[in-house]
Amino acid sequence: MKKIIDPVPLSLIKAELTPERKLMDTNKGGNELYIVDCNNAPNTLREIGRIRELTYRAAGGCSGNEIDLDEYDFLPKPYQQLIVWDPDAQAIIGGYRFLLGKHVTLKEDGQPNVTSSHLYHFSDRFIKDYLPRTMELGRSFVAPEYQSSKAGPKALFTMDNLWDGIVGVLLSNPGVEYFFGKMTIYKSYDKTSRDLILRFLEKHFPDEEELIRPYKPLRSHTDNRLLDLVLSGEGLHEDLRCLKKALHQLGTNIPPLVNSYINSSSTMKIFGSAVNDELSDAIETGLMVRFSEVYPDKRDRHILAFIANRVPRLRKIVVHQPSPEIEFK
Repeated sequence: MKKIIDPVPLSLIKAELTPERKLMDTNKGGNELYIVDCNNAPNTLREIGRIRELTYRAAGGCSGNEIDLDEYDFLPKPYQQLIVWDPDAQAIIGGYRFLLGKHVTLKEDGQPNVTSSHLYHFSDRFIKDYLPRTMELGRSFVAPEYQSSKAGPKALFTMDNLWDGIVGVLLSNPGVEYFFGKMTIYKSYDKTSRDLILRFLEKHFPDEEELIRPYKPLRSHTDNRLLDLVLSGEGLHEDLRCLKKALHQLGTNIPPLVNSYINSSSTMKIFGSAVNDELSDAIETGLMVRFSEVYPDKRDRHILAFIANRVPRLRKIVVHQPSPEIEFK
């Protein structure tokens, strides 16, 4: 395990977070969203890598390197880094990296050259019909000091801020209709709790088209018949109550990122789970969400935040208005 690098000097980061790299102000928390990459913000990227490694080590999974950066951060068309910036503390407090499907290249075997390619096989149908309209997300993080609600509204809304950013990217790129990513559960998390969550996801968000499948599917440590007895509700919402009650009795909770996706859409697709040996054997679960099918209250809130940023004079007007219907071509 290598020693994590020292923080990158603030002056170098601030010099790279220029107005043209700002996506928008966040809807809540008074934070700002920026999009950078290895070419236009190399110092900021190093700080992102430092915080990612620090965050993942604290959660029980990491690269083991001095920073968490890999070849995908430095592709000819590199992954873009979406970050939440706290202008008061002058610090990066959360982020994602993403790549639009139209920029994805194929490897010699015909599979997409994306961060999930070592874990999942992508069907021809996904590559042809979905990938060009998809945004791949990965390496999500919220800095450790912002993971407690005791840290105030900046921490409380960081995950919501990231959703602002995801929606902002989608609306800024006509034709992008889906986002594909992974939910991570670290190996330190209780195995029975993990099996319950994954069973719940498989039950209510199946990939009936078999668009994406893990090369080595994770095997449950718990008999599925027992898991199904716990998840005995009628429908998604009743099963979710059963899941939360069972986890509470086990002394655990649904991890924040998993909970965020569960509460995003009833039509999310789950692509199975696999062990990621590049992240300390963390459990990765692939998923895809169609933006137009995100729950209206959630979708509308982030759409309105984007509109208010683009047309400041509408900021006070749109906050109480229903969002426009977005039609994807």
